Amino acid sequence: MSNKNKKYIFVVGGVMSSVGKGITTASIGKILQARGFKVTALKADPYINVDAGTMNPTEHGEVFVTSDKDETDQDIGNYERFLGVDILSCNYMTTGRIYQTVIKKERNLEYKGKCVEVIPHIPDEIIRRIDLALKKTKSEIAVIEIGGTIGEYQNALFIEAARQMKLKDPENVAIVMVSYLPIPAKVGEMKTKPTQTAARALNAAGVQADFVVCRADRALDEKRKEKIALFCGVKKGHVISAPDVETIYEVPLNFEKDGFSEKLIKILNLKGAKKDLKDWTALVRKIKREKPVVNVGIVGKYFKTGDFTLADSYISVIEALKHAAWKNNVDINIDWLSSEKYEENKRNLGELSDYDGILIPGGFGSRGTEGKLRAIEYVRENKIPYFGLCLGMQLASIEFARNVVGLKRANSLELDPKAPQQIFIANPFQQQNIKEKKYGGTMRLGACPCEVKKGTQAYQAYKSEDIVERHRHRYEFNNQYLEKLAKAGLVISGLYKKNKLVEIVELSKNVHPWFVGVQFHPEFQSRPLTGHPLFNAFIKAALKK
Repeated sequence: MSNKNKKYIFVVGGVMSSVGKGITTASIGKILQARGFKVTALKADPYINVDAGTMNPTEHGEVFVTSDKDETDQDIGNYERFLGVDILSCNYMTTGRIYQTVIKKERNLEYKGKCVEVIPHIPDEIIRRIDLALKKTKSEIAVIEIGGTIGEYQNALFIEAARQMKLKDPENVAIVMVSYLPIPAKVGEMKTKPTQTAARALNAAGVQADFVVCRADRALDEKRKEKIALFCGVKKGHVISAPDVETIYEVPLNFEKDGFSEKLIKILNLKGAKKDLKDWTALVRKIKREKPVVNVGIVGKYFKTGDFTLADSYISVIEALKHAAWKNNVDINIDWLSSEKYEENKRNLGELSDYDGILIPGGFGSRGTEGKLRAIEYVRENKIPYFGLCLGMQLASIEFARNVVGLKRANSLELDPKAPQQIFIANPFQQQNIKEKKYGGTMRLGACPCEVKKGTQAYQAYKSEDIVERHRHRYEFNNQYLEKLAKAGLVISGLYKKNKLVEIVELSKNVHPWFVGVQFHPEFQSRPLTGHPLFNAFIKAALKK
């Protein structure tokens, strides 16, 4: 079933959702990586969706795109940021994807006429995918996050796969349960009963946790550790405290306060090198150090559903801005600005002058776009540093076409199919997808090369003519308008030359201090230790303002 030279760590969640399984998985990978092991991380999503591409970001959170064109859960982004490596499509699975594969095999007679059943064939496919990820990434250890909460029927088959692997190779498989310990305000005491109940639910599925990672707003005391160890059936030393921290990047360091990596190594019969988290420790110290603050406004439309959705909807953008701030030795304050209020009253645009930089992220649909166009016009005319991502680049081009070139009805085919001047269109391939309603996995996705023009703001940031960035969009710049906009002063500073696709637009630094729009999503490739060249340059420009 599994390779004897490989090790597997399953991370499951108890008590409630959003308990921190993704950060726990990424942090376990980080502390083992720091011991010299080649680690990869996987996400098992319980959704029937084949991928995350058709999910609403306000419900599911950000769709993270891998370099090999997969639309995945946002936790894949956390794995990449913590491990500093690209996570590929083989590391992401959903219930829908598993069933799709099993049914395809059955149709192709790959089960040789056997009766295909939920057990064992679904867990077998899950296990096959885990081993495939280990093989493709040439890793020694796989850390597998099982989405959802213990006790839900949606993730039962993933837990069953973990049970089978643990039963067959107990010395090669570890189970980590991440649970939440509430402290009711009127009681004032940390309660362990919900975690005990979660442990029993896990036992009922035939799985015994080796470790319990305890999430709470403060560190566990010894009494709670003893209680959880006794009632959850784990060693006291295997109860790991995971209190709320100032930054998620502190979590690996907190884990090591309880000697987590050493205990994992021991239970998996491994021999690791001396831990080396010097760079990570230095990063956390820098984050916590008092620094000047740069103020950035993000203009978007995913706001009226409530503040609680914002961080998940744009998590990679938020993290990339933080990385760039730390790279420039400053702190960052991010405010969420609803584009719809700029549609209601132009006077509201004046608040944009309070910010050192304005960013418009990606998005879909026409709602709020006229407000974004007004915001772009304001920051262009008032010389406020601007960074447009995907839709933010498209709108910057449309605003320029309308207000500088004089194409007053300029728009995008996506936003207004009846507009006479379509600055962004769908190519014939995408037109066919739209006509046939083939939306899942059909956008321009994943890594694409781009040639950067020397002497531009983009080149100054990248310091290279050849770059590779990740995409997720369906509509492209209409090259019929390229020459007209370029003559008026819109600098086309990045091209995908093979298909002559516009990738980067900007204004000359003689006209504007920093105004850049990119068709791709640079936030997906930002890393906490280095940042991303364009985000770093944006924050640097904001500092000058």
